[in-house]
Amino acid sequence: MSVPLLTISRGDSVTAWELSPTTAIYYPGTPAPARDSQNYHYINGFVDVGDLPCRVATWRDVATRTVSLKTDWEVESLNLPGSNRRVEFTQFRYRPTRLNRWCRTRIAAPEDRYCSFRLTTCGGIHIWVEGELAARFEPFTRNESHDTVVHLPIKATGSEVIILTEEIAERDTNWFFELSLIDKVQLDIFLPGAEIGEQAGSLKALAAQVRCRGEVMSASADEDVVLLFDTPSAMDVEIEVSFASTSHTHASALRRRITLRAGATEVFVCHASELDDGYYNVPLIFCIGKSRVERVIGCAVLHALEPQFIPGDLAARKRVALDHAARHGEHRMGTVVALFETGHNDDPRIRPILEDTLTSLEERRDCADFVAVPLLWAYHRHAVGFPRDLRTRLEQVLQGFRYWVDEPGNDVMWFWSENHALCFHVSQLLAGLAWPNATFSASGRTGREQAVIATERLNLWFDAVEEDGLAEWNSSAYYPVDFIGLLALAELAPEPIASRAEGLCDRIFTMLSLHTLNAVPAGSMGRAYDKELRAGPLTELAPFAAVAFGKGWLNSGVASLPLFAAGRYEPPADLQHYAQPGAGQTISAQYRQGYGPAALLTLHKTETIQLSTNSGARAGGYGHQQHVIDLRFATHPMARSWINHPGEDDPWGHQRPSYWAGNGNLPRVLQEGGTALVLYRLNTDARLDFTHIYASNSGVEHIVRGDTLVLRAGTAMVAYKATSPLHAIVTGPGAGLEYRQFGREQGWAVITAEGQDLDKFATQAAALRLDLKDDGTRLVLAGPGRQDLTLSWTRSAEEEQRTAQLTAKPAIVVRSTP
Repeated sequence: MSVPLLTISRGDSVTAWELSPTTAIYYPGTPAPARDSQNYHYINGFVDVGDLPCRVATWRDVATRTVSLKTDWEVESLNLPGSNRRVEFTQFRYRPTRLNRWCRTRIAAPEDRYCSFRLTTCGGIHIWVEGELAARFEPFTRNESHDTVVHLPIKATGSEVIILTEEIAERDTNWFFELSLIDKVQLDIFLPGAEIGEQAGSLKALAAQVRCRGEVMSASADEDVVLLFDTPSAMDVEIEVSFASTSHTHASALRRRITLRAGATEVFVCHASELDDGYYNVPLIFCIGKSRVERVIGCAVLHALEPQFIPGDLAARKRVALDHAARHGEHRMGTVVALFETGHNDDPRIRPILEDTLTSLEERRDCADFVAVPLLWAYHRHAVGFPRDLRTRLEQVLQGFRYWVDEPGNDVMWFWSENHALCFHVSQLLAGLAWPNATFSASGRTGREQAVIATERLNLWFDAVEEDGLAEWNSSAYYPVDFIGLLALAELAPEPIASRAEGLCDRIFTMLSLHTLNAVPAGSMGRAYDKELRAGPLTELAPFAAVAFGKGWLNSGVASLPLFAAGRYEPPADLQHYAQPGAGQTISAQYRQGYGPAALLTLHKTETIQLSTNSGARAGGYGHQQHVIDLRFATHPMARSWINHPGEDDPWGHQRPSYWAGNGNLPRVLQEGGTALVLYRLNTDARLDFTHIYASNSGVEHIVRGDTLVLRAGTAMVAYKATSPLHAIVTGPGAGLEYRQFGREQGWAVITAEGQDLDKFATQAAALRLDLKDDGTRLVLAGPGRQDLTLSWTRSAEEEQRTAQLTAKPAIVVRSTP
């Protein structure tokens, strides 16, 4: 027998597999109304929406079918040991889709025996050993992992193990399995059919190590996109590289086939000037012979590293933004709005965008509500500019669309979150207003009836959000989605809905101004992805700040910016003072957001640094996409730092929570001015036993001293102090950016300063004591010249009283240093 690819012991997972291509079949099930669980109290991570038709159909099939083993499938790629203990195929599908993939490996035991494994999966699993069905486990519950114990007969000479993994995709789809060894025995893992030979170790290392050089690439700095690795390649490796938009279009921007030469640790991909501004998903395929290993990483491209001033008053800045969207907008409905609003009715891009938009609505793809609103905006204001055939098709499509769960359907459109509920209600209202006498086929109602129901629902939505605040507070991903609905209402809805929409826009722009520093929106967020954390100026929210406050970046995002640029709505005129503090000014704010409340937000902001936290998170609970503590520096558009508990293994993963966005376990947080305490007590079943710092290198200097990390960005400084030694990550995607602290119970202190001597500040920070007390339930920061700061795991009566006094409207204090 050949040399094993890896050897596993008790607790390890089988991570070496040959993989078939993925089979994906549209699988809608029988149309039916969905359970209406909408109560207008929004909770991030909510999934209790009942069983959609596609899943019901899957269960019926699974209950009666017999699955036959297939062995003649093509090996498309390999899953090799790396950064993920799971065999992961998590993805997003806009329509209900039945997925399956075959996986094969060979396992050898010291002697012929049964070996026990813990099988964890999202989806369904069949396992064959040496051609005989050995296990079947098919929970098939949406995005909920289940586990069981399976006993597999493993021979000393090696046993072929084949797995069929399946899932039914309902939009965001967690799809994986993990086979971890329970027995106290060592097993050898082989991939005899894969043409990797002695280079397997090198190949798997390359996939685990790869990242782009630098956090952002810029043509203005004459930079190139270069892939970096930690160890030299043992042989020439072909790499297929693609760049795809992270927006809803997922448009492909560039493809290259490059060669990483033997002995090299980096390889040139392209010049930054060959790519437009954007945060890209970069699928990589490493090729050796006929074998392929896949990896997806992220890459930011921003050509202007300094924010650009947009001259003129708000009306002039809106015209600049509208012209920019008309020229550079992505292939999405907002670009058509910009073209109509700028008088370019004959632009050749209009027809294909309209056709794709109508197809999305006809097929009832998830997020169709996001494009239905700007489509209706364009119809209300520019119907005569539509090509006649597309206008007729539009009327048919929108009168047949499904506007809520009480109307039958077999799609996977998501109705239940804060942003989707708003956009569906706005679509229903605008469609009803457009065709009051038409019969809407999905509901059987007239347009007039649809408008009445939509108005009732919108009033319930506003009642809740005006009182509770937003569950997706400060989100650079979802404020632009909220603006889709709110700006359309402000422009096109009757009173009093229009005024309520304007009032909420005022509140959102106020929060945006508070949490924007040097033109980049930042801060604690109710929902965040890697893009929103790593690449603030490239988000769709950044142009709103640029237009409203006169400085920043415009980009290709058009989800809602053209509605702002073309509409009558204007933010409060005095927000500029919050967006950019003057020299010597400090801005503080406290308020609550989200039902519960979900967030108790505290902000400390100066001209050079911004600290924002959420002390209202449910300590110890599931973190979904909540970003609870955030630092933003003014020195560079990517100068950002935060702490979180990873929700998955893979630094480039897309789980919710992911490695960097959200928290597997939420912490307790306390912020007093420019200082914060963060206390973690990780669950015994927490997947990872560390929390970590992300600290940008862009415009930021790092100094590590034992349990303390000091960052300097211009005249701003911050000290991260830990209750145990820090571990600086020097390899892989976190190299130079990541600092870990291990342990089930751990604490952090975050201390900001400005204008101090760096050595003096670092010495003072090192002299501070940060201690866990009372079995890890109390965190105390003490030291010379300062009053002790204490954070307890259980909220005190004083905290509860302070919380009760906060409202969803920010309480803002501006102080100036004499």
